[in-house]
Formats: sequence, C-alpha cells, structure tokens
Amino acid sequence: MDAHDVMRVRAKLALFVADVFASVPRKDQRAKGDCYLRGLMLDGRRKSIQAMASRLPDGNEQNLQQFVDQSTWDPMPVRRRIAERMTGLIGPEAWVVDDVSFPKDGRMSVGVAPQYCGALGKRANCQVAVSVHAVTATASCPLQWHLFLPKEWAADTERRTACKVPADIGHREKWLLALDIRDELTAWGIPPRVVLADAAYGTNAAFRTALTERGLGYVLSIHADATARPFDAVPEAPARKGTNGCWPHPRYRQAPLAVSAHAANLGHRGFTDVTWRQGSRGPLHSRFAAQRVRPASNSIVRPLRSRASAEQGWWDGVLSDLWLLVEWPAGAEEPTEYWFSNLPAHTKLEDLAGWAKLRWRVEHDYRELKHGLGLDHFEGRSWPGWHHHVTLATAAHAFLTEQRLSPKAPTPAPPSTSSSTSSRTR
Repeated sequence: MDAHDVMRVRAKLALFVADVFASVPRKDQRAKGDCYLRGLMLDGRRKSIQAMASRLPDGNEQNLQQFVDQSTWDPMPVRRRIAERMTGLIGPEAWVVDDVSFPKDGRMSVGVAPQYCGALGKRANCQVAVSVHAVTATASCPLQWHLFLPKEWAADTERRTACKVPADIGHREKWLLALDIRDELTAWGIPPRVVLADAAYGTNAAFRTALTERGLGYVLSIHADATARPFDAVPEAPARKGTNGCWPHPRYRQAPLAVSAHAANLGHRGFTDVTWRQGSRGPLHSRFAAQRVRPASNSIVRPLRSRASAEQGWWDGVLSDLWLLVEWPAGAEEPTEYWFSNLPAHTKLEDLAGWAKLRWRVEHDYRELKHGLGLDHFEGRSWPGWHHHVTLATAAHAFLTEQRLSPKAPTPAPPSTSSSTSSRTR
C-alpha cells in the first residue's frame, strides 16, 4: 500500500485498532500501535523500526522502539481479539499447524540457535516459531504463535535474563507447542476445526494420538517411509506355555509395510482423478486413492477394549484404523504425497483430497507476512519485543484480510511480495 491507500482506509484502521487493542491500557500506546501498523502496511522493502519511522509523517523511532521493545502491554489479549474477529469473518474450514524460521546473526536474539532453517533450506543460525492458522480456500489468517526455545536456552541464565525470557518458559518440542496453541484457542472459545500439517507433524504418532484424544479430526502429511498394516490384519497371541504366568499379549505377526508399498500395491489404475477446487487458471485436479490402514508405531497409545482388560492391564493388540490418502499425478512415475487422516470411514475421497490440499494457504500467509509486512524484519532481541512485533504483524495481516473480504470496502492491494510460493520462505 502507498500513502494514499493508507489514507483512504485510515478511519477503518482507527476503528480496527480501537477494537483489537482495547486491552492495551494507555491511549498513547494504542496510538503507537496504529502508527506501527501503518508502517508495516506501507510500501517499502525494509520494515525495521528505523525504516518505518522515516516513511511515516508521525513516525518517531524512539517512541516506536519503546512501544515494541520495552513497553509491558500484554500481546495475548490482542491476539485473542484478532482470532475472534478473523474466525467470525473467515468461517474457517480448517486449522493449519506449521512453523516458520527467521535467520539471525549472533547468539543473543531470543531463541536463536543453529537448527534447520526453512527460509534457507539448510541448518543455520535462526529462530523458529510455531503458528496455527485459520484457513479456507479463499482466505486465511494466523491465530496464535509460540516461539520455540531450543534446549541450550533452557538453563542459559545469562541469555535468558538478557532477553527477558519468563521463568516458566523452557524447551518444549514443536509438536507440543502446537498442541498448546490448540488448547489456548479452545480456551478462547474459537471453534475447533480439522487440523492440517506437514510431515514433520503428521509422521509423529504421539501428535496424531493427542489430536484424536482431544476429539479433533486431522489430515496430516506423512513421509513415504511411514509404516502401516493392512486394515484386515489381525493380531494373534502365541500359545500359553504352562499354567503359570500371564497370558501372552496378541501381536501382529507380519512386518508393517511402508505407505509407499501400500500405494504400489494399488497400482496406477487404483487411483481416481479428483478436482478439489477451482483455481485462477481453471480447476485444480490430480489422481488420488484412499484406503483404510492401521498405522504401526511403538509410540501409539494402545487402547484398552474393556473394563476388565483395563483392570488387568491387558491389550487385545488391535491398532486403530484410519485413512491413508495418496496422490499419484498423471504422468508421474510414482506417488508424490501421502497423508494419514482420522476422519470418519464414510468420508468421500473428494473431501479427503480437498482437506489435504487446503494446507497451501499457510504458504500464502507466510509469504505476505514476511515479504509484505516485515514479520522477519524485527531487529530487537528480547522475548517481549519479539512477541509484540509478531502480534503487530498479525494485526496488519488481519486488517488487510478484512478489507479484501469486505464487499463495501475499497480493496487495498497487499504490500508487494515475492511471487514464489516455495516453502523456503518459511
């Protein structure tokens, strides 16, 4: 957006700020929030505080720096209000779980460590954050963020103190942070939706089990070497030796197959052409197949089938079944993508494919947040500063999304972004 675009929607922005930042106690802080959002939305390659202040007629670098880095306003009520507004407006079909990286120099920015950096496609010094997004095929918005704190930060008192990391924040795996966000959204009264995620989450049996225990449906990408047993596989118990001791537990006698082997057994003719939505250049379609399988993993929580068996600690050996969805595009030599889903057995193939392909919206969000709204341009080092900046970038994204979806509002173009949709932007 240029300065003229911002002026056209200035009144709407003032109303948006008054609502979303109502929890911020001081009027001057809310005014700085309005100023910061305008700085994020204005055209400009760099969205650091210094660069934004130089472009804004009322920009004051020192005031904005204090507002983001040192002010004590709580970002969580702001995020909650954004989530309430956006879920009401978008009517999300799903929640997308993902994580995004921020390359950093040095070692003093909060949470920075050598780790895999999606933005660079390799291991590098960076920060990583987990996010959950509300999505439909036409709109999406991040709802909540958690900054990942690597193990080396857990007991590093010097860096924790310097970066103002709260005492109760320690190392927690990314999939657990995603579950924490899900529980927070539920506590906020945000209606649950089908969960979508990439293979880093989908291949994790503990993550799938935790979603099922929370009553959430999912369609999760998995790696081709994830293993599963046929739906009709039956566990068998070996004969009991003697009259003493416990009865042997039933178990499956055949080794599980990789999901790629299950797909190969179907053959190319076992796949059906499916159109999942209308794209800007015509219908989006590919070839899919789905079958019921029983995922094999030692980390799966084994269900107890009866009160008697529960009392005896006995398990009948039967693994829960779910959908294996596979995509094998026409012309491809082999299948390209795989998903596990716990949606009901009567779910249609078209619906499974539609859920699986809806995850692309998170790439749209990250691209706009990073390249258009300066999500990764924050130059501060502290825990509060990072959370303040991410909240403000989310607010700017939400405001632009509202304007694009409102039929009576002038439609501001998003800030210029790269045309690439590669996951390397994460």
